[in-house]
Amino acid sequence: MTIHVEGLVAIAVFYLLILFVGIWAAWKNKHSGEAEGTDRSETIMVGGRDIGLFVGGFTMTATWVGGGYINGTAEYVYLPDYGLAWAQAPFGYALSLVLGGLFFAKPMRSRGYVTMLDPFQQLYGKRMGGLLFIPALMGEIFWSAAILSALGATLSVIVDINIKMSVVISALIAIFYTLVGGLYSVAYTDVVQLFCIFVGLWISVPFALMNPAVSDITVTAVKRLYQSPWIGSVQKGDTWVWIDNFCLLMLGGIPWQVYFQRVLSASSATYAQVLSFLAAFGCLVMAVPSVLIGAIGASTDWNQTSYGAIPPKNKTEADMILPIVLQHLCPPFVSFFGLGAVSAAVMSSADSSILSASSMFARNIYQLAFRQSASDREIVWVMRITIFVFGGLATLMALVTGTVYGLWYLSSDLVYVIIFPQLLSVLFVKGTNTYGSVAAYLFGMVLRIGGGEPYLQLPPFIYYPGWMTEQRKHHITGELEEIVVQKFPFKTVSMLASFLGNVVFSYLAKYLFESGKISHKYDFLDAVVSKHSGEIMDKTTLVTRGNAIGLSEMAPMKPRLSVTLAAAFTRRDTLPTETVEEEEEESSPDSSHHEEE
Repeated sequence: MTIHVEGLVAIAVFYLLILFVGIWAAWKNKHSGEAEGTDRSETIMVGGRDIGLFVGGFTMTATWVGGGYINGTAEYVYLPDYGLAWAQAPFGYALSLVLGGLFFAKPMRSRGYVTMLDPFQQLYGKRMGGLLFIPALMGEIFWSAAILSALGATLSVIVDINIKMSVVISALIAIFYTLVGGLYSVAYTDVVQLFCIFVGLWISVPFALMNPAVSDITVTAVKRLYQSPWIGSVQKGDTWVWIDNFCLLMLGGIPWQVYFQRVLSASSATYAQVLSFLAAFGCLVMAVPSVLIGAIGASTDWNQTSYGAIPPKNKTEADMILPIVLQHLCPPFVSFFGLGAVSAAVMSSADSSILSASSMFARNIYQLAFRQSASDREIVWVMRITIFVFGGLATLMALVTGTVYGLWYLSSDLVYVIIFPQLLSVLFVKGTNTYGSVAAYLFGMVLRIGGGEPYLQLPPFIYYPGWMTEQRKHHITGELEEIVVQKFPFKTVSMLASFLGNVVFSYLAKYLFESGKISHKYDFLDAVVSKHSGEIMDKTTLVTRGNAIGLSEMAPMKPRLSVTLAAAFTRRDTLPTETVEEEEEESSPDSSHHEEE
């Protein structure tokens, strides 16, 4: 086993840099929000809601631009059967940020929410919020696990050291500074992360292009030399699959806590929109060196390199094409600098997903569903414990399971088909309720899982139009296996069915209960006619009075309870003056005494 000392030193330098920045950010902002009376737990989740354009632009871009993004883009450009035509992530995620900025950032930020799940619990109740937490948590955990798994593969190219040890060390560093500084540490390390990727890759690209083994990439884009042209093409039979995957990235990239964490930390709703647009541009810019590296890989005569005569695609190492190009086509000092920067950036990518998962658990599950009287200190400790637990869980999955990418694919699909249509409903469709939400959840889950997941060897039980069987080599065992390929855009159809199910069943339940066709006593979810249930956290119309949530819009409840729960979702500074006055009157001892009489 050989250890490349230069590579080890490069990684250590970049790791220490990111660790230093994370701790410095925590120290610099340790008193943030205290003057405004903001809770410490909220400061950890969304900062002091004072993230500016510079740091905000970088951290919003880093929502998606991380290790998986740059490695995945290079891989798809390099793969002979795919090429640039199938490298959908740059444009898909850029458009998701544009749509998020245009339609979702303003209503979410202006209402003073703290997590993405707040509006769900507000309208559909705490139990439904708990159900929606499941796909959201799976998405964040498996994304972190996939990132750490990719990191292990990258490090194995640079230095021949124990991959498991390197993944554990990387995860511990990310968990440590996230524990210490929360969102501030995540945001400031994102600035370093993007700078490392940008400089590391752009320094490497010119050297790789000038390598004698690399042919002119403008020629190999359209002509077959060592493999089919890297521009790629979409076959007629794959058009619907391409559209389905693109919609998954464009629309499914919106309902993630990692995105809304940045939106809700912006200093204003307008800033949140501007940050989304800046990040969309950043996504495209950051993809350019990855595309070029994928093209270089496709234009290389590997027989002339230290890699060997068999190209990476024939060794099932296409997913590592970026580190392989840097290692074998660049001078040692350049490759170690580039790979060290990329490794540190990959490590830094895992932090925001871990923080997002712990934020949702501590606030929406622990505090709002179980312990509404929990002190701020208690919530902070719950967050710290869950950051460590979720980080450990992601690390364990990255080390133990060989199907971490399959789990990530399936969970990201569930986020798209379950959470996105519910987010649309809760923000823009007036009148949806918990019955519709449950129906939508079931529709989306059954229709998506019914389509199967080849990567997990999960066979379909719903055969959509145009399905066919293919022989493929298993990514772990290398054995040939027969799998069912769905050519129908079933993910997007599942999402649309989920959305329509929510609207139809909500209005159907409302009609049946309010017309008396079903007795009020059967409203077991307390979603239509029950008035004094603890389950109705506060029923609001959501789009009223300049996006502020007024107490007068809530269903009748015991005054003290309604005030407490309204405060849980809405910061006082976002309420109109008259609403604050109403709140103070309702919560006065005299009014409570009068109510009891």
